[in-house]
Amino acid sequence: MRFCGWVLGVMIGSAAAADLPAPVTDADFMPLDMDQVRLGQMLFYDPILSGNRNISCATCHHPKFATADGVALSLGEGAVGLGPDRKIVGNNIPEQRIPRNAPALFNLGAREFTVMFHDGRIEVHPDKPGGLRTPMGAEMTQGFANLLSAQTMFPVLSADEMAGHYSENDISQAVRQGRITGPDGAWSRLSARVAETPGYAPLVAAAFPEAEALTFTDISDAIAAFVAFEWRADGSTFDAHLRGETTLPPQAQLGMDLFYGAAGCSACHSGAFQTDHGFHAMGVPQFGPGKAARFESHARDVGRMRVTGRDDDAYAFRTPSLRNVLHTGPYGHTGSHVDLSQFIADHMAGRDAFDRFDPASVTLPDLPGVEDWRHMDDPAEQAALRAAVTLPPRDLTADDIAALVAFLAALDDPVALEGRLGVPEAVPSGLPVDR
Repeated sequence: MRFCGWVLGVMIGSAAAADLPAPVTDADFMPLDMDQVRLGQMLFYDPILSGNRNISCATCHHPKFATADGVALSLGEGAVGLGPDRKIVGNNIPEQRIPRNAPALFNLGAREFTVMFHDGRIEVHPDKPGGLRTPMGAEMTQGFANLLSAQTMFPVLSADEMAGHYSENDISQAVRQGRITGPDGAWSRLSARVAETPGYAPLVAAAFPEAEALTFTDISDAIAAFVAFEWRADGSTFDAHLRGETTLPPQAQLGMDLFYGAAGCSACHSGAFQTDHGFHAMGVPQFGPGKAARFESHARDVGRMRVTGRDDDAYAFRTPSLRNVLHTGPYGHTGSHVDLSQFIADHMAGRDAFDRFDPASVTLPDLPGVEDWRHMDDPAEQAALRAAVTLPPRDLTADDIAALVAFLAALDDPVALEGRLGVPEAVPSGLPVDR
């Protein structure tokens, strides 16, 4: 089992300079085309890319909730509203919750982000077609400008997220029949929707002046450019501290010393953006539908193992970046914890945290007819999840946790939290914009 290392003993004094990351610079980020950024802003907020034209990228990644959605497991296609207020209206009831917590989008335009999603199922891989490893065929990895762009192809093809179910629309029908690429595939149909919307024509012409016709990779490239520009987060107090421009407040300094010292947080939350981009089994409580195919009856989510097939990757999930983390809860790949202090305490407690977890504290929008707690009610499943956690428990005092939270507050970037272009007043399709 691969796991985070722990720093043993007690560290006295400030974190050594050698333990801290180097200051972030422009060279750490991909170059951007502002015309693509402006097109991407419209596409990110426009429901035109969903099968039923009723949900956009922003629905589950909204600046109101620090580019997430403020709930443990989202309701995608078939619900209305934002965040905790999202609910079922009418008869178009979602078949299940989205299996994993909506991750935040900060700094995804940084060059070091070479794996994405909680299980890393898409990643840069020089030996694969198009330089990317994904669960999809080789023809579906060609033409994307970068990994962030390729990530965009997944939500629009997901029945639960954006495509819609079975025969509800032409996009869901194409996905159901396996027609993704090609002239009659889901991507071409989505591209045609955008190209045939008059308000997009000048934006597309500016963003891709040499393109004969708009393709889905153009769409995804533009969305990626917008995400990279809008939510670049390197203007925090911590960043200024690394550049020698300021000092941290005393409690935040103490928290930084713990983070990079005795608490051992930086063993996994390392580097410029507090992530090693690795996968670790930390025992986050598992509930909801799990990651199961429609023909499977279990509710487990084995994380990275589902990608690699290796037993030692069971229940391992990607280390998240911690920029703006005070605002991106609930925390964990299932969104199991609303309170960051409690999450840190349980995160450090290893297997001991299982017995004190309270399901009543989970923020789950109402979804009739689902069994959210099947995994937790199954002793064998719980035993397997516990067995994957090999870290010994490590107790922190309340003062230690308060200091760590103070340091994490120093990772806030107000500009990135606000967003540089913001939510548009309207989008070219004329469809409603989530606010």
